[in-house]
Amino acid sequence: MQLRYAFRLYPDAAQQAALARAFGCARVVFNDAVRAREDARKAGQPFPTVGQLSRKLITEAKRTAERSWLGEVSAVVLQQSLRDAETAYRNFFASLKGARKGPKVGPPRWKSRKDTRQSIRFTANARWNITGSRRLSLPKIGAVKVKWSRTLPATPTSVTVIKDAAGRFFASFVIDTDPAADQARMPETDRTIGIDLGLTHFAVLSDGTKIDSPRFLRRAEKKLKKIQREMSRKQKGSKNRAKARLKVARAHAAVADARREFHHQLSTKLICENQGIAVEDLSVAGLARTKLAKSVHDAGWSSFINMLEYKAARYGRTLVKIGRFEPTSQTCSTCGAVDGPKPLNVREWTCTACGTVHDRDTNAAINVKTAAGLAVSACGAPVRPGAIPAQREETGSHGLPAGSRAT
Repeated sequence: MQLRYAFRLYPDAAQQAALARAFGCARVVFNDAVRAREDARKAGQPFPTVGQLSRKLITEAKRTAERSWLGEVSAVVLQQSLRDAETAYRNFFASLKGARKGPKVGPPRWKSRKDTRQSIRFTANARWNITGSRRLSLPKIGAVKVKWSRTLPATPTSVTVIKDAAGRFFASFVIDTDPAADQARMPETDRTIGIDLGLTHFAVLSDGTKIDSPRFLRRAEKKLKKIQREMSRKQKGSKNRAKARLKVARAHAAVADARREFHHQLSTKLICENQGIAVEDLSVAGLARTKLAKSVHDAGWSSFINMLEYKAARYGRTLVKIGRFEPTSQTCSTCGAVDGPKPLNVREWTCTACGTVHDRDTNAAINVKTAAGLAVSACGAPVRPGAIPAQREETGSHGLPAGSRAT
């Protein structure tokens, strides 16, 4: 399985200038590739291939006065920018034909130097390496200081240098992990759990455990409101406005980082303690169009479920998603009677068939577990269906037992 490990970079002033040149050159090559394909489309000619674009936009362009500065950066960065443009067009055409799952994808758009996120990629043939002093040596950039928060479990195949909206630099390494070694790290267990995600509590487990919702955005709203008001009062295009914009971006990044850390810790804890996990396939896009939109986005259900999905596939656990139309909040988990829909302010209800008093969320979590077919695992039935495709997200080892972490 391929995963990404991200680490914070601290380039000095000269290295930041070199990275800015690399970002700009990669952006220009990407835009030139999009322009060349658009010109071919308007002229009714076949699209130029990647080899033709590479020869014209990189090799020959370096010999011209207008694009001679392309030679100041690694050629691998420019080649990978062309591959990104090719991938963007491939995804667009697959979306048009209906061969690509998910929402429709539009054609590639121009990249701007004002984009909040800039990135370049170095593959193995770029001859980048990690030095003896634990710095990341990049061609034509130098040895950049890295904050190693953990040890890489294997040799990376590529590294992507990213600059985010808050002005921070990150190195994202692609790692090929060993499934057998990863599964050996997990403690043996036959426990199964059902999870009911909500807003009052972030998650309620079928064993009665309730996990409070941190509400990171709600807690930071007062500060965000103040600094955004300050930014709106700055003159557009001024240096003071640029400083204020950076302050706002850092505040939003702190909220996103805290939410991601919470998701990593909780998902890893659930994966460590349970062999089978059942969740509901929620329509987050639909809920985000209601008056609860801000709270739904603040909870980050999709990100949490994606983490559960790839970690379950990595560590040999089972994740089962049940349909979003399953009446988990209407069904009595004791006798199975369907008692009809209830408004959200009803947190406890009594079954009219058997008289059992239910906590709404705990009852829903038990029904999620039952609907997924995991309830029988308590009797010793094996819970290990086929592997689930893993998402290529930023991975994390947060929350693992200290003796089980990768060395």
